Amino acid sequence: MIGRKLQRKSEEDKAVELKGFDDFEVRLGDMMRGERATMGKSLLDVQRELRIKANYIAAIENTDPSAFDTPGFIAGYVRSYARYLNMDPDIAFAAFCRESGFTVAHGMSSQASGVRPGRVVEKKLSQGGERDPFTAPNTPFIPEREGFFSQIEPRAVGSSLVLLALIAGIGYGGWTVLKEVQQVQVAPVEQVPMVLSDLDPLKGAVASRAAGDENDAPSAEALDRLYRPQALDVPVLMARDAPISTLDPRSVGTLAAPELPQVQIASAEPVRPEESVPQVVEQAAPHLAMVAVRPSWVRVRAADGSVIFEGIMESGQTYQIPATEEPPTLRAGESGAIYFAVNGKHYGPVGERGVVTSKLPLSIDAVTQRYQVADLQQDRDLARMVAEAQTTQTEGQ
Repeated sequence: MIGRKLQRKSEEDKAVELKGFDDFEVRLGDMMRGERATMGKSLLDVQRELRIKANYIAAIENTDPSAFDTPGFIAGYVRSYARYLNMDPDIAFAAFCRESGFTVAHGMSSQASGVRPGRVVEKKLSQGGERDPFTAPNTPFIPEREGFFSQIEPRAVGSSLVLLALIAGIGYGGWTVLKEVQQVQVAPVEQVPMVLSDLDPLKGAVASRAAGDENDAPSAEALDRLYRPQALDVPVLMARDAPISTLDPRSVGTLAAPELPQVQIASAEPVRPEESVPQVVEQAAPHLAMVAVRPSWVRVRAADGSVIFEGIMESGQTYQIPATEEPPTLRAGESGAIYFAVNGKHYGPVGERGVVTSKLPLSIDAVTQRYQVADLQQDRDLARMVAEAQTTQTEGQ
């Protein structure tokens, strides 16, 4: 019995064998899938963030280099994916080469040229292998692209149609209102105008037919009545200060003539002194005028810079200089043709012939101090103009 117990215990020790972590072979794909699961990323998430196809990511995890179109890009894909998973890219690529048997080929060699994945898949299927959805060129786990009509919702189409109908109705209503506003309607007048009622349209025709001339024009009286303006009602104005306006200053107030005692003379009417009103007489202030004896372009500017007169003064034309607080200035193109008239005397000319004069103050003091009385013998045009003015004045008297 003792021997049997020992034999059963040895059999139980042989059946239970504990293995450690190092007893299992951890492949590169298992490590990558674990890291990707820890990050909570799917193949489509990795494809969207790394810009690498999902079937390439699955091929890296399965250490299948035949799924790549170009073997020359495998090293970059593996290192990029390992760097994305926070793994050492060199160790990951070395493990990929060791497990898959992939070797880096020269870029000009025939091994570096890509093999279409369709051929590899067909070859595996022809050998009796199962179709791997991750290594197939057409990834079935990616959602299929929806059609154009499947993205259209009937409710959205109905809302769009209602909106278009509303816009069309508002536009048509606005166009109708605008058309009605612009349309002019003529309505008959119940009462004939006064001017037309006074005229007899057949009167002229009967008169012309009786005279035997059909082309006679209507009479002047008919035209006068037709085009005569209608008389307006003139309002009656009442002065508010009527009592004041009726007062005569010659009879009331300090300006009234004193009343003298009347002297009774036999056989004679009483003599009253003539009513006299004091008058204040003041000599008119001298004025300054600009005279042109030949054509000349002039421009007169006010003190604020605005142009008050500009043009070509012809021979014999004069321009009255306005009396302002600050004198205006003159710019003349033909200075020898412009003179100034002050109290019947001519001063000037403004300058020599063919010379442009500018910024000349137009005041009586400035003109009399700057220029002398013009000599009529030196300018024949000025003498002729003065003689014509004197002749015209003599004939008027």
